[in-house]
Amino acid sequence: MLNIVLFGAPGCGKGTQSELLEKRFGLAHISTGEIIRREIASATPLGVEMQSYISRGELAPDAIVIGMVENYLAANRDVKGTIFDGFPRTTPQAEAFDKVLEAIGEKVDLMIYMDVPEEELVKRILLRGKDSGRADDASEEVIRNRIEIYNKQTAVVAEYYRAQGKYEAVPSLGTIEEVFERICAVVERYTK
Repeated sequence: MLNIVLFGAPGCGKGTQSELLEKRFGLAHISTGEIIRREIASATPLGVEMQSYISRGELAPDAIVIGMVENYLAANRDVKGTIFDGFPRTTPQAEAFDKVLEAIGEKVDLMIYMDVPEEELVKRILLRGKDSGRADDASEEVIRNRIEIYNKQTAVVAEYYRAQGKYEAVPSLGTIEEVFERICAVVERYTK
């Protein structure tokens, strides 16, 4: 099984690239953001709680997110591999994730960091907000807060995987197709 963490700041294109990788390599795709949005849309107790974090541009509590991922893994043991889109987001999540994977005989094979300058991220998210209707994509202040939290709390996860020799940075400016081909070149080294 090939387990890939697709990593980068909000707006870098993780969701788009994950979907393309899923099709090209036959991997499953899990987006914790999408799971959380489904919970919010269904107005579950978890969704209501999560909405308060998201509306402030804050990260979801570790225990809830790790539990969601653990449930996903338990229900999807027969997949060829998984792309974890936007997870783990903190070093404690990464450490807990390693333990969850180890318990089922798996590991993270590769972390791909999608590198995009901050001003480009803000521009992309504002543009996305016009189409998505997501309140957290429509406010530059909330977007910049999300990026600041990412830089303080999440970017350090790259160092966690770098220390394990699993980190690969991919320049992610250009067309969707150009970025995809760069990412595929990295993934192909791990599928041979």
